Amino acid sequence: MTRLHAKIALLPDGWARDVAVEFDAGRITSVTTDTPGATLDCLLPAPTNLHSHSFQRAMAGLTEHRTAGQDSFWTWRNLMYRFLDQLTPDDVHSIAAMVMVEMAEAGFAAVAEFHYLHHAPQGQRYDNQAELTARIAAAAAQTGLGLTHLPVLYERGGCDNRPLTAGQLRFGNSPDQFLALHQAAETALKSLPPDTVLGLAPHSLRAVTPQGLTLATALQGPIHIHIAEQQGEVDELLAATGQRPVDWLLTHHDINPRWCLIHATQMDPHETLALAKTQAVTGLCPITEANLGDGIFDGPRYLQANGRFGIGSDSNVKISLTEELRLLEYSQRLGQKGRAILASADKSTGRTLYESALQGGAQAAARPAGIAKGNWADLLHLTQQTPDLQGLQGDTILDTFIFAGDDRLITDLWSAGRHLVQNGQHHARAQVQSRYAKTVARLRGVL
Repeated sequence: MTRLHAKIALLPDGWARDVAVEFDAGRITSVTTDTPGATLDCLLPAPTNLHSHSFQRAMAGLTEHRTAGQDSFWTWRNLMYRFLDQLTPDDVHSIAAMVMVEMAEAGFAAVAEFHYLHHAPQGQRYDNQAELTARIAAAAAQTGLGLTHLPVLYERGGCDNRPLTAGQLRFGNSPDQFLALHQAAETALKSLPPDTVLGLAPHSLRAVTPQGLTLATALQGPIHIHIAEQQGEVDELLAATGQRPVDWLLTHHDINPRWCLIHATQMDPHETLALAKTQAVTGLCPITEANLGDGIFDGPRYLQANGRFGIGSDSNVKISLTEELRLLEYSQRLGQKGRAILASADKSTGRTLYESALQGGAQAAARPAGIAKGNWADLLHLTQQTPDLQGLQGDTILDTFIFAGDDRLITDLWSAGRHLVQNGQHHARAQVQSRYAKTVARLRGVL
């Protein structure tokens, strides 16, 4: 049994003082308030990062130059394909472990890994078809970060059923091959702690056939899908089906709280409202969406319709909980030419952002969150022994943390009760960083 005692904590029903939280076997067993003798400053529930492609972390900073013509998501994707052709299983492990260390230090207790790198270069199969899933599992075991693993179905190069190109061959499976892969992934994850979740991810409407999508979504677990990220994707689906991506998905599938639609930056107003009504989660990745020029999500319309969202780090070009939340709000301010766009009548901007990300991430990862009995003990501690946070109370703590502070204010983090970060540093950072440095040096040497 572990007991934490904080001067202030954010509970599901609001802020409370002198809060004692006890947890055992990873789950919270009791929460009491108005208990004197607190030793910690501010205790928050720690959210889940709901969308990550961990291997892309190692190419951060390598794509910030102009190619021939107008640079775009599509030219970035070509560079990404060339990069991933160099990755070995050992590389996948070392990069994923570094990503998980950085996520924990940034305030994320878990990650939903959208895992589409399955095969060797040129599409050759490993003897163990879940070899690269096993490497993600090994990174989770090494770092202790909670994992919702999402093997990706990727069938084709586009809506016209063109074959996969060389850069995509490491992703590709038929629906039957994917079912076998998914079963093998379940075996690969069995050694991880009980908070581990297995879901699935049809990559996108461009990359899966309607038949493959139907077959895949018959499996159990959360369902994540890229959707309406780029105008080119919208144009391609319109030409092929006569419908926009979100329209098509809502027409042909029962979209419900089990689903998480990633990005959705290219929606018409009626799609935004229709998606909000499904109670599915929209997975927003503001840093990556800005880096790739995806566009700005229609936040005000979506939240006014009680839409649900969570936060992901996607390409992992920068892993930061505070920067993802800050950029989400600032992009809305730039688009709307106003302030406090996502705040509500009774909650500040920071609290709205934080609690929405917490709840959306929990739903999308099938990982109950919040400082309440029975939930996983996903917790983070903010020090108030700094000029920025000293003496602050209530929502102003979150506003200052997100808009004036940064992730360095996080001193400790627990994932399902596992104490991963102490004094701002993950316990395995030195070992993981050393291995990652060698991996990156080799990769950059061959690119």
